[in-house]
Amino acid sequence: MRIIDGDGHVVEDFAAIEKHLPHDWPGARGLFPPLDHFHNFVGQTPPGSFRRDVGPREWIEFLDDLGIESTVLYPTWGLAYGRIFHYDWAIAATRAYNNWIHDTYLTNSPRFQAVALIPMQDPPEAVKELRRAVRELGFCGAMLPSTGLPDHLGAKIYWPVYEEADRLGCALAVHGGSHSGLGLDTMNVYSPVHGLGHPMGLVINFGGMLFNGVFDRFPHARYGFMEGGVAWVLMAEERFQRAHQTHIQYNPRRELTPAWDVNVTDYIRKHIADGRLFFGCEGDEPMMAQAIRILGGGAFVYSSDFPHEVNNETCKHEIDEFLNNPEIAMPDKEGVMFRNAQRFYGLKSAT
Repeated sequence: MRIIDGDGHVVEDFAAIEKHLPHDWPGARGLFPPLDHFHNFVGQTPPGSFRRDVGPREWIEFLDDLGIESTVLYPTWGLAYGRIFHYDWAIAATRAYNNWIHDTYLTNSPRFQAVALIPMQDPPEAVKELRRAVRELGFCGAMLPSTGLPDHLGAKIYWPVYEEADRLGCALAVHGGSHSGLGLDTMNVYSPVHGLGHPMGLVINFGGMLFNGVFDRFPHARYGFMEGGVAWVLMAEERFQRAHQTHIQYNPRRELTPAWDVNVTDYIRKHIADGRLFFGCEGDEPMMAQAIRILGGGAFVYSSDFPHEVNNETCKHEIDEFLNNPEIAMPDKEGVMFRNAQRFYGLKSAT
């Protein structure tokens, strides 16, 4: 079985990244804000997880050990870039990060691909950086933060970014990981924050983008919602369908979608079938077979999450559990393991 990892992570080398900053950079304390106030109080994590020594060589060793063909890389600390409050800081930080990951990973091996960070705080500048990252640096698209920005991602202020992605025909991936501002800020235990934070950020922005017509209006871009599992997608499908039937939105300008008489589940399925909508998943999710039955095998992209809360052995276990699931047909397994990642990110074979 071929395997493409649709969501791995780099560990940022800030000293190297800062070399790509403008010469008059004021020397802010840290390129990115803290992820949130929760992460500082985590006690223990699984052995071998959250390694800080991971660079290109360690990533290749991981891919070889698991038999993974290639990976698409996301940030670690850069997951919080939506919390940057200063527009010029956001522009400089995202550009420096993109230059660093290009020089460090994309030029190192064809087995590495990456999503860029773009300064969504200033949408016209985000358009410029998305164009540069895709056309000049060879990125397959960009990551959008699920928290930190002043509005949900379906808001009109961000439509110019989707228009550019539509022209480029690239991927846009919403990714969680920064959990403040989701109603969990007074929680005194991290486990429920981590369990709820990722899918909550995704479902809020999925709802905003879906019902504000982003997927219809900009159909040549491809949209992913990563690292929240699959259970939230089933919850969203069920709740959105029921709410759309019983709470018909006033829509005189016809900007909102779907139309009042359209089944939301069918609407989501159509975007999936058209190769426009994808969701990240891991290998050991108990609702995986049910999610494929409801939304189809073309919806889901395998994600290792290495080197975060996993190690080589847990990733091997997740892959084996998925591949040996008798409730999932072989074509759907092939889709989750590599074909859907190829379609979402527009990948070519690394071999």
